[in-house]
Amino acid sequence: MRRSGKKVLAIVLAGGEGKRLMPLTADRAKPAVPYAGIYRLIDFALSNVVNSGYLKVVVLTQYKSHSLDRHISSTWRMSNLLGNYVTPVPAQQRLGKHWYLGSADAIYQSLNLVRDEQPDIVVVVGADHVYRMDFSQMVAQHVESGAACTVAAIRQPIALAHQFGVIDVVPDEPTRIREFLEKPTDPVGLPDAPHEVLASMGNYVFDAQALVEAVTRDAAMEGSKHDMGGDIVPAFVDDKEAGVYDYRENEVPGSTERDSGYWRDVGTLRSYYESHMDLVSPLPVFNLYNYDWPIYTAYGPQPPAKVVQGADGTPASADETVLSPGVVLTGGHVLRSVLSPSVRVEDGAEVTGSVLLDAVRVGAGAVVRNAIVDKNVIVPPGAQVGVDPDADRARGFVVQEGLTVVGKGQVFPA
Repeated sequence: MRRSGKKVLAIVLAGGEGKRLMPLTADRAKPAVPYAGIYRLIDFALSNVVNSGYLKVVVLTQYKSHSLDRHISSTWRMSNLLGNYVTPVPAQQRLGKHWYLGSADAIYQSLNLVRDEQPDIVVVVGADHVYRMDFSQMVAQHVESGAACTVAAIRQPIALAHQFGVIDVVPDEPTRIREFLEKPTDPVGLPDAPHEVLASMGNYVFDAQALVEAVTRDAAMEGSKHDMGGDIVPAFVDDKEAGVYDYRENEVPGSTERDSGYWRDVGTLRSYYESHMDLVSPLPVFNLYNYDWPIYTAYGPQPPAKVVQGADGTPASADETVLSPGVVLTGGHVLRSVLSPSVRVEDGAEVTGSVLLDAVRVGAGAVVRNAIVDKNVIVPPGAQVGVDPDADRARGFVVQEGLTVVGKGQVFPA
């Protein structure tokens, strides 16, 4: 796709293992983890790229990628009349008997795709963050700046700098990177905001030839971790060819004042849970109902959600809750929760502050609190999840930071 007179190829890095999201990643890649009822995490990256006008997209996959590849192939189908595509490319050992050694090596082993397309610009994005972003604005700044590499960054409180890769800018030229600091303990604040730092978002724009040369050099370097943020970007910084794009400057159509600039790394169970809680308030911190910048997905032939009284006439209730297609709430009570397709909540059951993935069934009189319950789990009538942490551990559930997590298809002990 040509915008700003440049031919652009988008590469989505989707090989993440997601160890910190276990057990949600026990049977799937991190970008394939369900989110907000009907989506997969990768839908946010792909929707941002496509909404930005870039319709030639390569998705590099590796770890437990079957459900991810299937979702991309069945959902992200472009008309090929104009040569547009979103295509998953699993690791293929094209350049040796080893899988991807890092994000930079994933691109190096896939340079045939870049050479086939012959773009002027390559947009490289991660596949496991929740946000909205118009990449065409970042590309426009990149082209105007003359930099060979541009890194997207989000402002974070300086007290949190130790959690991020932090970008130190040239004081009198704040779109140029002076130094890239990995989780610094004594960072310097921004010239216009001493209480903030710029944290890397894991999204990049490169001149295509510069990227090809950079990952090729990196592949031959002993001791490299072959990582985009840890090795490739610092190399551009050392050559004084790296710029930064402040995410605060990005203007997405349809954004509200409340959700403008929202970005969450959902790499831990706690952050995954908290980002879901951002969705359910009357004025959500992240607004899924932005029709000017939609998040695309597919969830199959589901019927509408249904809320009905129980067999004994007890009314059902749901408040501050996302109800996906196919949900049936029968005389149960749901508060501050996200219910994915085909979830059932039966007579007298209570679900509070929880995320239930596809086809979870909560039996009559059961209680689920502060929990993430993965697909196809049956909570028996009268059972409790998230009420007694010790009891949950004894059942083999994961208990972490006040959350109880039940794995995909995990059997609830008698």
